[in-house]
Amino acid sequence: MKIIIKNIFIILAVAGFSSCKKYLDINTNPNSPTQPPINGLVTKVTQNAALNVFRVANITSYYTQYLASPNPSSPTDVYEPIDASGTWSLLYDNMTDIYDLQKIAAEQGATQYVGVAKILMAMDLHLLHNLWGAVPYSAAFSAESLAPTFDDAQTIYQKCLGLLDEGIVELQKSGSTRAIPVASGTGVKVDLIHNGESVAWIRTANALKARLLNQLSKTPQYNPASIFNALSSAYTSVAHDAFITAFNIRNPWNQVAVNNAALVLDGWLSEHYVKSMDGSLYGAVDPRLPLTASLTRFNDYRGTRNGKGRVGSGTNKDESYISLTGFYSGTNSPLFIITYEEMKFIEAEVAFRTNDKARAYAAYLTGIRENMNKMGVAPAARDAYVNAPTVSVGAAALTLELIFREKYKALFLMPVTWDDARRFDYKYQGFLLPLNAVKPTFVRRLVYPSVETSRNGANVPAVSDVTQKLWWDMP
Repeated sequence: MKIIIKNIFIILAVAGFSSCKKYLDINTNPNSPTQPPINGLVTKVTQNAALNVFRVANITSYYTQYLASPNPSSPTDVYEPIDASGTWSLLYDNMTDIYDLQKIAAEQGATQYVGVAKILMAMDLHLLHNLWGAVPYSAAFSAESLAPTFDDAQTIYQKCLGLLDEGIVELQKSGSTRAIPVASGTGVKVDLIHNGESVAWIRTANALKARLLNQLSKTPQYNPASIFNALSSAYTSVAHDAFITAFNIRNPWNQVAVNNAALVLDGWLSEHYVKSMDGSLYGAVDPRLPLTASLTRFNDYRGTRNGKGRVGSGTNKDESYISLTGFYSGTNSPLFIITYEEMKFIEAEVAFRTNDKARAYAAYLTGIRENMNKMGVAPAARDAYVNAPTVSVGAAALTLELIFREKYKALFLMPVTWDDARRFDYKYQGFLLPLNAVKPTFVRRLVYPSVETSRNGANVPAVSDVTQKLWWDMP
């Protein structure tokens, strides 16, 4: 199941990490380079930044009930502590490469590369922050200690914001000694996310800032004006989205679907997700369901209850899975990092919280439409859904639950929806605790992985259990 896929990623990451680190051990030779090629590093870290979104989502999607395990009482489903050592290691592997990229670029005066590196570092560091809170950062890349201290979670959060601001400053500088090559047409890209376009990276940095600032909705630090300011410099269309389409073999969600078809069971859709899309929960059939889910042998869509596991052998298509040809899970489907529709739902939420219902409602509807347009939903089907009375409720009747519900649908398989679930206290209509849950309330964080506790246990913060809230999840 997932363990097999995770091991494949670990093997690939270790191979890449070893080759990347060999340059540190090369004897000085005037005819041999002692640094990795800077453009090769850009390609590697931009690809892995997107792959890390998948790796994190392949955990969080069980907590948001996009996915459910085919096995009864699976640890992830029922909130037992899981060991996410592979994900932790892969995030730090990429951050180490990003650190090297930033250092080499700074030495060369390549400010565009420095700016991209800082934004990528913020991406991966924020993923760590959202899973664990306090993590090593300030001492993480020093060769002087194999047991780095942990920075507290609020420091990590502020560092993420700082890196984004610093990245924008670097990208706005003139006089960079070199520029990231820009591929034309079907040419091979060096920068797999934005093809060396500084303006695109600045938009993405602001989009990430809006996401981070909106994360504080439960706290006294929540600042709507700052969020609106970030949104004003972020995406204005789906053409600005951050994503990759270059993979070693295929989109990783497609690999999940391929493995499931080969009976390495994975990618089973949750009952909650299917019911949220098929009209059972909300009254309107969502035309995006066929673009994400496979049909059962009964020619319909059926999810698996989290914690319950399969109803039969798991080989008869009694339930729905991530589709082999789905919009997000086709062989060459884009793997998204952050999107325009997320910006519209952030705008809707912030406007709602500031009592600007008209702006909130317009942004809410735009988020739905833009996601459907991107996915290729037929205009008639799109309009039928948007015009349904349970969707087009009018500005006066708009609620946070509606905004969070539609954001959940539009950001399928994105890890940021677990941040949303925690901020919203899992108050989605029909969202149930998993069967056989070992905790009486919903999961809030991960415990620290064994790869860190085994070698750096003295510095690892104490965690009571997975229901312990992170700092931004508390008023």
